[in-house]
Amino acid sequence: MRLLTRSLLTLFAVLFLFGCAAKQMSPPVAFEPIKFDKAAYSSKVDNFLIIFDASSSMRYPLEGQTKFDKAKAVVNQINLTLPELGQTAGIRSFGHSPKVTKNISQLVYGMEKYSTANLDKDFQKVTEPGGYSPLYKALNDAKEDFKGLSGERNAVIIISDGEELPGDVLASAKALKAEYGSSICFHTILVGDNPEGETLLKQISDIGGCISTSGECGFFTTADKLLNSPEDIACFVESVFLDKMAAPAPVVVPEKVVEEEVWVLGDVLFGSGSDVIKPGAYYLLDEIAGRLEANPVISIDIQGHTDNVGSAEANKDLSLRRAQAVKNYLVGKGIMPNRMTTEGFGFSRPIALNGTEAGRSLNRRVEMKPF
Repeated sequence: MRLLTRSLLTLFAVLFLFGCAAKQMSPPVAFEPIKFDKAAYSSKVDNFLIIFDASSSMRYPLEGQTKFDKAKAVVNQINLTLPELGQTAGIRSFGHSPKVTKNISQLVYGMEKYSTANLDKDFQKVTEPGGYSPLYKALNDAKEDFKGLSGERNAVIIISDGEELPGDVLASAKALKAEYGSSICFHTILVGDNPEGETLLKQISDIGGCISTSGECGFFTTADKLLNSPEDIACFVESVFLDKMAAPAPVVVPEKVVEEEVWVLGDVLFGSGSDVIKPGAYYLLDEIAGRLEANPVISIDIQGHTDNVGSAEANKDLSLRRAQAVKNYLVGKGIMPNRMTTEGFGFSRPIALNGTEAGRSLNRRVEMKPF
């Protein structure tokens, strides 16, 4: 009887522990990508390389799944969203479990004409993390990855937790930049919340120096932001990889300046706390660009406004960055920069009460005043 009781208690304990362990890891969420119309876009880059952190620090859990799984989800969702437009692509991973490869830096896909299916097939070979984190080595090896490729627009996308990185990573990134000059941009994605890692990845993305029609070069973001929704992934893909082709100019009856008042665009332009324009709002700015093109004597003052969530200083900075983002978009549509000025007023000029969500939504806006 005692033996039976002991056996049952052992069984219950095993089942309990297994159940707890199972709860620690969340099942993957189904992803339905936003589909871009290939006829409406051209590739912003000729060549791109994803540098992926497969080191041992990526095996630790983060909000229901390992950092490694979260990083892989970012790559998979980018791959499912990005249209095939003749780009040359590659993935270089660093770290590695010995079961994957003994190399500390390995080109697992490419460099070759981008194929969604081929990238997915080769990337799935990176099955588990391990080893140390030689990001500097991957950046050094990237010099050879881009060597001899045609085209002059190159993008490096680094996905890492930024932890336990030996060597001088920033120096390696600067050396790669020196090798290819203004033709290369760095976009960095932080997995996790390591402060030192965030600082380093921001420093890499700030190297900058290239020119694109969107007015921006490299930028920093996080895996959590990108995995928030298919729209956020699509926004990243469009910002890094795509240029929207200009639609045929509509026939517009010229308007008199005196008839113009204020063009107000609500919070459809930006996500919460973001200065990256949502793809779904492009058509609104395209209409503004059309008006300006049809009326070359008009100039506009672009004014950013926010709700009162957060500090006055942070909101003033955000509102100015949003106004600048609108200006950069219009410059990309052929509007001369000297026809536009930008201002950021934060929450100092509300048009509704901030005590309700409806009021805050009205206050999150960009106003354009023709003059």
